[in-house]
Amino acid sequence: MKYVEFFEELRKEDVAVAGGKGANLGELTHAGIPVPPGFVVTSRTYDKFMKETGIFDEIMDILDALDVNNNKQLQEASRSIKKIMVNTEMPDEIKTIIIEAYNALCVRIGKENVYVAVRSSATAEDLPEASFAGQQDTYLNVRGVDDVVSYVQQCWASLFESRAIFYREENNFDHSKVYIAVVVQEMVDAEKAGVMFTVHPSTGEDKILIEAAWGLGEAVVSGSVTPDTCWVDKKTGEILDYQISTKNIMFKRDTGAGRTLQTDVPDDMKNKRVLSPYEIANLTELGKRIQDHYQFPQDTEWAIEKGKIFLLQSRPVTTLGKTARESESKESEGERIIVTKGLGASPGMASGAVKIVKNPDELDKIELGDIMVTVMTTPDMVPAMKRASGVITDEGGVTCHAAIVSRELGIPSVVGTGDATKILKENSVVTLDGRKGFVFEGKIKDESEEATKGSAGQTTVIQQQSILTVTDVKVNVSMPEAAKKAAETGADGVGLLRTEHMMLAMGVHPKKFIREGREDELVKALVENILKVADTFYPKTVWYRTLDAPTDEFQSLEGGEDEPYEHNPMLGWRGIRRELDEPEILIAEFKAIKKLHEQGYTNIGIMLPLLQHPDELRKAKKIAESVGLKPQKNIEFGMMVETPAAALTIEDFIAEGLDFVSFGTNDLTQYTLAIDRNNENVAELYNERHPAVMKLIKRVIIKCNEAGVKTSICGQAGSMPDVVEKLVELGITSVSANTDAIPAVRETVARVEKKLLLKAARKLIQE
Repeated sequence: MKYVEFFEELRKEDVAVAGGKGANLGELTHAGIPVPPGFVVTSRTYDKFMKETGIFDEIMDILDALDVNNNKQLQEASRSIKKIMVNTEMPDEIKTIIIEAYNALCVRIGKENVYVAVRSSATAEDLPEASFAGQQDTYLNVRGVDDVVSYVQQCWASLFESRAIFYREENNFDHSKVYIAVVVQEMVDAEKAGVMFTVHPSTGEDKILIEAAWGLGEAVVSGSVTPDTCWVDKKTGEILDYQISTKNIMFKRDTGAGRTLQTDVPDDMKNKRVLSPYEIANLTELGKRIQDHYQFPQDTEWAIEKGKIFLLQSRPVTTLGKTARESESKESEGERIIVTKGLGASPGMASGAVKIVKNPDELDKIELGDIMVTVMTTPDMVPAMKRASGVITDEGGVTCHAAIVSRELGIPSVVGTGDATKILKENSVVTLDGRKGFVFEGKIKDESEEATKGSAGQTTVIQQQSILTVTDVKVNVSMPEAAKKAAETGADGVGLLRTEHMMLAMGVHPKKFIREGREDELVKALVENILKVADTFYPKTVWYRTLDAPTDEFQSLEGGEDEPYEHNPMLGWRGIRRELDEPEILIAEFKAIKKLHEQGYTNIGIMLPLLQHPDELRKAKKIAESVGLKPQKNIEFGMMVETPAAALTIEDFIAEGLDFVSFGTNDLTQYTLAIDRNNENVAELYNERHPAVMKLIKRVIIKCNEAGVKTSICGQAGSMPDVVEKLVELGITSVSANTDAIPAVRETVARVEKKLLLKAARKLIQE
């Protein structure tokens, strides 16, 4: 890992190096999306700063003694840590690295002292499972080497903002294992800017949402202004709705001071439409390209300077399927008095006592079940929002901070009312409808569905499976923290529980545990992490895939200094081939599974990655038997089909003994087509739908069905409805998709199964 990486050197998989923001900017650059140039000061540089200055242990001691639910204690700990970090002298070597990178960027652009944005990029952010967005700091219109160095250090310090500390504690992220990278990117002096969701951020409907305001995008993202809102039909490009808002303030560059300036919008522009139909059409096409590239709905930020559109950021939409329940009350509108109205930002209804928050010092007055009312929420308000049953704001659009966080918390929200803090009375009782955007006087009883009380007093619904399919629809889980959200989809089990995050999140190379005689610690950590998923889904099946991290992912871990350098780690020492060479790690994994089985979690099966010869399966089964597991007797044992060799000799693996197989289409496609999907020169040829890939999959399904071996898919193609349709027609046993794709995949499976039944019935009638 380098100390500095330019965008061209990064891909979306480089989150551990560049953070979510930096990795995605590299990915967008490679995809040909118009991204302003820049570089990333990597997480390794932050780690070097923390360790070489000797402040790491001091900071961890402060965090260890902290009660994050005590707001005053949390704020004081944050202030103390940030003071330590900002006042600690940056080593000259690190300064030089940053200065040289900034100067190189200026040369590339052809200007001296280029204006840049210095933006934090945490290494666990922008995952589909969790959003760290807005928790760390961003500095705009920074210019000159001294200021760039200074603001990089301030970004590092912002990793310990109170809101960030609280979020990590609540989501079980180890503070010592979350690193931070810093993006330094040419600043776009935007005339207009905003955000774009490539699907409806609440419901997942296939239409694009664009919000726009004058000047820099800070006004929209922060919720300081209620932006113009535009809805576009993604398929036809038709503008479904365009609402012009009154935009009172804007942010722009102060060329004299070289800083960002908040100013009033000129009177003739306050109620003027921001985006032309031509600009909307171009943004829509860009949004479609980005989602097609990621194969996942995206939340993006954009800016327009001199007529040219730039993409500033893209991250997965993290809120789909996690909203409060939508309710349609049967009571007449005549019985309701509308106090104020705004934009429905997070579906559901909630009643409670109004608590008006004018500044952060008033957050402690929010009690369980209250309705928080404020001009606009900030990241520091998240702990209080977790106690509230609903949120109402004066400002903001459906992509502002209040809206996004409310959807993640699953509480109703109405934003952009314009006057809620003035009209609503402290301690009065109101009911808000987060779908329609209405705030009603008094408590309105909602009897439309049977409901249960959520942890914060909000109304939630017990998830039930509405569509039944013969083909199981399972879900992929990347980390234990995502298990609850994945289970809420109603998935029929976990078709892929990845080990890599559990191992890498420890920050210590698994071999180091073994070498130091600490195998019990490694086993214990695995047990704790796997348990979170197995327990959440019990009694549904969870297929645990043993370690499959390429060597380059181990190098940054403590104890990973001796990892070999491989020119192409994806083709190298990984998966089962590594675990058979270093069986101690595989034994530790099997021991963890054995302990969980002894505790009654017999819903866990074992899946081996990257097999290419039946001997590998045989050896792994012997190792499992050595720790007391009995493959195909007391535990399901299966394998990934990721190599053409495995697909072409699947009958030999079946003869060796298998319960199930699962297609890893990401690798199977690469190995079949001889294409590195991370190589920009050939990436466009990467295609999971290639006839050769589909023929290999068809062959395996036929052979396995003949032998009574279950088949599944857990690669990216399992989230693509058109591929899923073909797999169901071929007779696949189950499909495992990403969390956000479960509803669409289940609908596809149900439709195809009905079509097959109808076809069979017609054939029977004809006969």
